Amino acid sequence: MAQTAKHEPFSRLAADVALEHPGLKAIRETKGYSIEELSLTCGLSTSEIADIESGKDTDPTKLRRIAAALQLPETALIDAPAPTAPVENRSVS
Repeated sequence: MAQTAKHEPFSRLAADVALEHPGLKAIRETKGYSIEELSLTCGLSTSEIADIESGKDTDPTKLRRIAAALQLPETALIDAPAPTAPVENRSVS
């Protein structure tokens, strides 16, 4: 586990994550946490965390607990815009 990643400023981590992989799993890994370690830190089960990372669960209460455990602002997980597909320009006639 990368011990120093847990103490890096959020802005640096956010930049690294944005360049490499979007999503909670990438943030967790960049911060140096396994699912098991995050589970112990935030009090959620490993299956709950896996469901959140896969998009099956979006409970804001659970997201707040994960954000606090990862020392992130709540808005990093709760108000983050969902990825969207590019819109194709078509003429309407």
